[in-house]
Amino acid sequence: MTGAWLDELNPAQREAVTHTEGPLLVIAGAGTGKTRTLACRVACLIDRGVPADRILLLTFTRRAAAEMLSRAGRLTSQATAGHVWGGTFHAVGNRLLRIYGEAIGLSRDFTVMDQGDAADLMNLIRGELGLAKTKRRFPRKQTLVAIYSRTVNAQDKLAATVQRYFPWCVEDLDGVKAIFELYVQRKRERNVFDYDDLLLYWEALCAADRVGDAVADRFDHILVDEYQDTNAIQGQIIRLMCKRRQDVMVVGDDAQSIYSFRAATIRNILDFPELFPGTRTVTLEQNYRSTQPILAASNAVMASARERFTKELWSDRASDRKPVLFTCMDEDEQCNSVCDRILEHLERGIPLQRQAVLFRAGHHSSQLEVELSRRNIPFHKYGGLKFVEAAHVKDLLAMLRILENPYDEISWFRVLQLLDGVGARTAQRLIEALGVRRDVPFPGTRENGGGPVSPLKRLLADPLPVPPAAKEGFEQFRILIRECTGLSANGNGNGKSGTAEPAGLSLAAQVERIRAFYDPLLERNYENPAIRSRDIEQLEQIALRYRSRSRFITDLTLDPPTSTSDLAQPPFLEEDYLILSTIHSAKGCEWDVVHIIHAADGMIPSDMAVADEAGVEEERRLFYVAMTRAKDRLYVYFPLRYYHHGARLSDRHSYAQLTRFLPAPVRALFEQRATKLVEAELGGGRRAHVDIHKRLNRLWED
Repeated sequence: MTGAWLDELNPAQREAVTHTEGPLLVIAGAGTGKTRTLACRVACLIDRGVPADRILLLTFTRRAAAEMLSRAGRLTSQATAGHVWGGTFHAVGNRLLRIYGEAIGLSRDFTVMDQGDAADLMNLIRGELGLAKTKRRFPRKQTLVAIYSRTVNAQDKLAATVQRYFPWCVEDLDGVKAIFELYVQRKRERNVFDYDDLLLYWEALCAADRVGDAVADRFDHILVDEYQDTNAIQGQIIRLMCKRRQDVMVVGDDAQSIYSFRAATIRNILDFPELFPGTRTVTLEQNYRSTQPILAASNAVMASARERFTKELWSDRASDRKPVLFTCMDEDEQCNSVCDRILEHLERGIPLQRQAVLFRAGHHSSQLEVELSRRNIPFHKYGGLKFVEAAHVKDLLAMLRILENPYDEISWFRVLQLLDGVGARTAQRLIEALGVRRDVPFPGTRENGGGPVSPLKRLLADPLPVPPAAKEGFEQFRILIRECTGLSANGNGNGKSGTAEPAGLSLAAQVERIRAFYDPLLERNYENPAIRSRDIEQLEQIALRYRSRSRFITDLTLDPPTSTSDLAQPPFLEEDYLILSTIHSAKGCEWDVVHIIHAADGMIPSDMAVADEAGVEEERRLFYVAMTRAKDRLYVYFPLRYYHHGARLSDRHSYAQLTRFLPAPVRALFEQRATKLVEAELGGGRRAHVDIHKRLNRLWED
């Protein structure tokens, strides 16, 4: 194997890249070049003669996989890196299930719901069971989805999950169980999967006789990124995929395991050497991002972790500037101090986009946002809805889902209610009349083979109980379906008899036709229709790259664009803007200057996470992740006083304690500053020696 790129790796990276065979665990500290290491590993395998399509690369975003494979393609002399199986767990699971799923009784034409669709379906069932009208408030649909997903991904009992993570729902356990049972049944009847199903069925596929061996034998090498963020099912999938041969490389950092709320478990990476005997462990400690003083403080924070892989990050980037711990009198002073530092660095030539303010929870930045606006400092806050979670985008995708899977009840329920004169009850009656719910008997003709008539054919051929106010819109909807499917008014296909396959309309043409139907509904049902229309234009552009409607829907569901015009803030004349982000959303990012606010117990760590030691340890890792985002300057802010909500004028307040993750030995690695108000209250920062004991002892003297 040749290549100058191999000589550019540091010794630890080279050891990981050139590993020969057997399980390999790479503990990659923050900023140590794990992406480069993975890309070079792929290139190394290809140069050794491993067929690209025998390599599986699993990441947590499609962009990460694309970046690694693009780098690998530039490194290797063979232009075959594009044939590597690369993608997220869910995307790869979807692909494998469509190839092998029939062996375990699955139909290849299933559709995939996103979390919003899953929540809507649970809410529909919740209403059907009468649980929305109970005397006490029943859990909302978002809570139901969170309970379901955590239970499934962690493979825990429902009662245990609710007791530990959702204790306020304990009294509703029977109702929650009833909803989940119907939810699973309804998905099966409608040939619909949610995200969790993709993992569950992949695991079942791997565990099945014969076909499980075929799936495992498809790959010679498996590489997994961000292994500390995998859940119990994903860990089991990796073990099953490696049951025939154990050429597996997992890369991760136990110190950055911060997603337990998604059922990720740090046990997967900590226990990897035990689960895969003979594991070779390589630790990447040379950091290419931060200065040494920032790393020294970050290392000290993690040194007290209860259980970890020992590593000591170091850097060639020497500096005499320690991170700064700012003590402020209250939140107002914290906001002023942050803004002052931001503007100082801007004047020194550091653009706003190279600076970030990080916080534990989204609402922690509320007061700062007001001050930034007052000072005319533009900012962008990360952590909103994803593109496909925006209502108008979901509307259009629901129409495509109906074309793809006419038994997708939740999509019918959404689309029908867009029409004038159609509410929830009318939509339910229409769904039953169309035969969407296969579990509900309905009259009417049958197909030649004896099966029920497709809902799309029934829509076009049968008179339906449509309210007078909805007749015009409903007729326009019929025309739309007829044109997109190629079916005639009597339900027969134009060119393909008896099928709902499109005849002559490309996917892009279908999206264009749907948009023409949807534009009047968009203006009628939503505010800011012009802004939302831009997202529909974006969908049209994306559709041009696809020939398959199924692939288009699946890709958008599993790896959607990250933003939507509807959520964008008003544009600023200058293009530069400050970054505000939760720490969770900041993982994987880096900035020249980082400001961490609210470094007080109850904020960091969150008072919701200190019930047990595991929660506190994850909060420690979260603080570590925030610190290691900084390249050159790091500021941590601690407000001494917090005013009670709604009581500012009455001066009702309480004093905070500095985060427990900065004990005295760690604080010694910071430059400690205080605002002028704090210095004034504490005597200008000067300490006078007072011996009260001596004064009292004089009172006892004769």
